Amino acid sequence: MPELKKAFFISDTHFGFHEYEREKPLIEKFEFLCNVITEAGGDFYILGDLFDYWFEYKTVIQKYSFRILTSLEKMSEKGIKITYLIGNHDFAHRDLFEKEFKVRVLDKPLTEIINNKKFMLAHGDGLIGNDKGYIVLKSIVRNKKLQSLYSKLHPNVGIGLAKYFSKKSRHYTSEKDFGENDYLLQFSRQKIKEGYDYVVMGHSHKFLFEKIGNGYYINLGSWLIKPLYGVFDGTKFDFVEL
Repeated sequence: MPELKKAFFISDTHFGFHEYEREKPLIEKFEFLCNVITEAGGDFYILGDLFDYWFEYKTVIQKYSFRILTSLEKMSEKGIKITYLIGNHDFAHRDLFEKEFKVRVLDKPLTEIINNKKFMLAHGDGLIGNDKGYIVLKSIVRNKKLQSLYSKLHPNVGIGLAKYFSKKSRHYTSEKDFGENDYLLQFSRQKIKEGYDYVVMGHSHKFLFEKIGNGYYINLGSWLIKPLYGVFDGTKFDFVEL
């Protein structure tokens, strides 16, 4: 029997949150992880908020993102399959990830069969139907006409505003109840009841690995708190702290 391909998962790295010198060790950890994945020949799933704020201009790339994007490009050139699920800090994606790095970019939860197991993958934002505050915020930052107008701003101004909205989004998330009534947990229970083996998300910034019935709910936490990644080898789901 051929060896199963490993799948690797991260979420909420929020690169750009700190000044470069403070963040440099985290960037090096990300580069190390990319090398691990490339050597293993595995698939790579990024479950949102790779950057603390991401607004993609037509011709301008924020300089803090350079090493991260270069790592993704090198992985893609080696044939690594990369999937990116947009998070609540991903304010606007054009075609950079898809066109230049061959990354599959999705803005909705993804059902994926990985090593014969059924996975539900999502960032975790917007899964509760009556969260009117977030729905309004999301409708503003994801509005294509508003994004087009926003792109006319000088990048120095636009990035400054993106930092502001990023802070507001993070503050909003931090005030949510992620206890027993956590909607991510409720969502996971429902999906496992529907037959999913694993539900993997981020967003809450709170690491969690919980067996629910015949499946597992996994929250990858945040690199702002503890840099780690998840890996599934077809038999078990493990975590590796960087």
